[in-house]
Amino acid sequence: MLTTNRRLPNALGLLICLGLLAYAYYAQAQLHLEPCPLCIFQRVGVAAIGAVFLLATLHNPKGWGGRVYGVLIVFAAAATLVVAARHVWIQHLPADQVPTCGASLNYLLEIFPLTEVVRTVLTGSGECAKITWTFLGLSMPTWVGLAALGLGLYGAYINFRMTHRPRVRF
Repeated sequence: MLTTNRRLPNALGLLICLGLLAYAYYAQAQLHLEPCPLCIFQRVGVAAIGAVFLLATLHNPKGWGGRVYGVLIVFAAAATLVVAARHVWIQHLPADQVPTCGASLNYLLEIFPLTEVVRTVLTGSGECAKITWTFLGLSMPTWVGLAALGLGLYGAYINFRMTHRPRVRF
């Protein structure tokens, strides 16, 4: 009989998300890189992925419960990947096609309903086009997109397919 124990693999996914968020806050506080609105949305996406990993860790689902968590992780990762891809696209626009800088996210949240804020932020603005950090030639939103893709695939694997056989003792 096959059994599943997804607690440790889900905890690893949670730790990866916490590490990504910790680095984002380090980059903001210590490297003085102010996040643009799309960066904030990517942080929210990574936090959502981490929250699902946390729930899956605490619940340690068996059978179809794991698949539910897998779907939720894939959904959160896909949403994060879409925002990161949009950000990378804006960063690679020619200078004359970059949208103008808009109001700050805090101001938008004070003035407009949430749906309008989301629509406005996803259109991007001039501050989202600046590349102020790179690693191995890739910007931070590119790395976030790769991390979201990897976390989505990992979350799907461990919650859909991962099984192990109980040890047989002789």
